[in-house]
Amino acid sequence: MAAVTRRRRLMGEINVVPYIDVMLVLLIIFMITAPLLTQGVKVDLPKAAAEPIEPQRIQPLVLSVDRQGRWYLNVGGNPQAVVDEPTAAARAAAVLRRQPETQVLVKADNAVAYGRVVQAMVMLQRAGARKIGFITDPPEQAPAR
Repeated sequence: MAAVTRRRRLMGEINVVPYIDVMLVLLIIFMITAPLLTQGVKVDLPKAAAEPIEPQRIQPLVLSVDRQGRWYLNVGGNPQAVVDEPTAAARAAAVLRRQPETQVLVKADNAVAYGRVVQAMVMLQRAGARKIGFITDPPEQAPAR
């Protein structure tokens, strides 16, 4: 009996099913993490028709004040963590000593007490801020007829 030799044909196709699975997993991961990458704390900003300021190469110092009057600072540590007044003052002073030309902005909720915003501004001035700006949302435009 002679041994029968079979020739296997090489498969010239690529199985793309595993790649599709990986792509779907990556898509889900990006969809979940994208909303978490927003800067600062969610506040309901007041509407104002103000001129936008020019972006600078240095990241601005942003002090957020939420509806309950709690402060959040976008530098040093976790920007989602509440900071007390001495901690915020120390961090702001350190940033402004290092880079005095840093923009200083206050992002306050529309419903927060005016006095709490003034306290934040006074703290920032004591830390060395010369000019303090406010972050607002543009007013809603009426639909054209």
